[in-house]
Amino acid sequence: MDFGVIKEYLPLYEKAFLLTIKIGWIGILLSLVLGILVAFILFYRIPVLKLIAGAYIELFRNTPLLVQLFFLYFGLPKIGLSISAEWCGALGLGLLGGSYMAEGFRSGLEAIPVSQTESAYSLGMSKGQMFRKVILPQAFSLSIPAIVANVIFLLKETSVFSAISLMDLMFTAKDLIGLYYNTTECLFLLVLFYILMLLPVSIAGSVVEKKARYRMFGV
Repeated sequence: MDFGVIKEYLPLYEKAFLLTIKIGWIGILLSLVLGILVAFILFYRIPVLKLIAGAYIELFRNTPLLVQLFFLYFGLPKIGLSISAEWCGALGLGLLGGSYMAEGFRSGLEAIPVSQTESAYSLGMSKGQMFRKVILPQAFSLSIPAIVANVIFLLKETSVFSAISLMDLMFTAKDLIGLYYNTTECLFLLVLFYILMLLPVSIAGSVVEKKARYRMFGV
């Protein structure tokens, strides 16, 4: 292990780390919005839209992110739609994540007892009030484990961004290894930065999950 090489490569990895974080979290935010929307469509069984939502989930959950990125980056320009590599990565991650988030949110919605809805109506709440004050908070709390797991999964999936020439962590490691053959040092930095990216999310998710469970169940 040559620590001089590690010190020399560190700025390149820092730059790649920031790019990976930026694109990853844009994609995750998009996946959360899309997942909530699709989950509501499926939960309330909205005609026509539920068929589209179901097809979307099956399509994106059963195809690799790499294939989706190739379609967005190389396929869309063929029909006159061209987007940058960064937005392609964020969009691909958001579409993939949305299909997983939707199922997580839907399971949270379906886990709420019917008695909760009946109690809300008996207290004179409107449908909107019931949804905002009773259904949504509980569904979100119940979905936290799935959300955290999906966030970690999506951040790890950023490793395929190198396929569309994004200078992410994986691209940087592969490029430096190909140029200088310092494999041990490059892989060490790659693992280190992925741990720095994922470990805080895992810890924060565990803390939020415990607080949500205590607030709901007192344990």
